[in-house]
Amino acid sequence: MTKRLNISSGTKWEDIVGYSRAVRIGNVIETAGTTAIDENGTIVGLNDPYQQTKFIFAKIEKALIAAGSSLNDVIRTRMFVTDISRWEEIGRAHGEVFKDIKPASTMVEVKALINPDMLVEIEVTAIVQD
Repeated sequence: MTKRLNISSGTKWEDIVGYSRAVRIGNVIETAGTTAIDENGTIVGLNDPYQQTKFIFAKIEKALIAAGSSLNDVIRTRMFVTDISRWEEIGRAHGEVFKDIKPASTMVEVKALINPDMLVEIEVTAIVQD
């Protein structure tokens, strides 16, 4: 049986809701939907989807590192945005992180996220290369 590794970011919501920031089983890592909330519960990049996206990828990178991986292992990104008309700002931040990696990617508009100041939520799949 393959060992399961749950990665926590330490937020109270992980225990309340029952989820992990990331889960690694074998060489596959899945991250939870990640938003631009810092360790103090403050939203980073108010009304700025570019800044929110950059912050989110930094959070995701920390989780991947804790799971023994990196952004270089990301094969898929899923971006949920509250205003698709601002896709270029989000896409620019994505491109700055993944311009050489080029994972499969999806961006969809959603009606709302859990907090109206959140403009972007992102999850990724990574496969660690041997």
